[in-house]
Amino acid sequence: MENIIEILKVFIVGGLICCVGQALIMYTNLTTARILVAFVVSGVLLTALGFYEPLIDFAGAGASVPLTGFGYSLAKGVEESVKELGWIGIFTGGIQNTAAGITVAIFFSLMHALIFKPKSK
Repeated sequence: MENIIEILKVFIVGGLICCVGQALIMYTNLTTARILVAFVVSGVLLTALGFYEPLIDFAGAGASVPLTGFGYSLAKGVEESVKELGWIGIFTGGIQNTAAGITVAIFFSLMHALIFKPKSK
């Protein structure tokens, strides 16, 4: 029963974040690129204000998998690096904390391009 409650929390929080994105697509003139950037920046801002960490603790993957979670990872990486390295951590922390996700995205993009042979429009 406890697992079902955890799954529901993940599903509901992740679904609500996705609903916000869908509402922005449907009811604003924002491009998808601007919406993606807004999600990452909002993740950073919510982390800086102390609101995103409790959401991660509550919903786990429901809050860490969407793009707001990427912003959270960037902010936490910078925070940890600044504590360890000083001001230079501002420039290195975000990349160190998100390097695995960035690498996977680049790798699978390359595999997709090699398999499906993209064409220009």
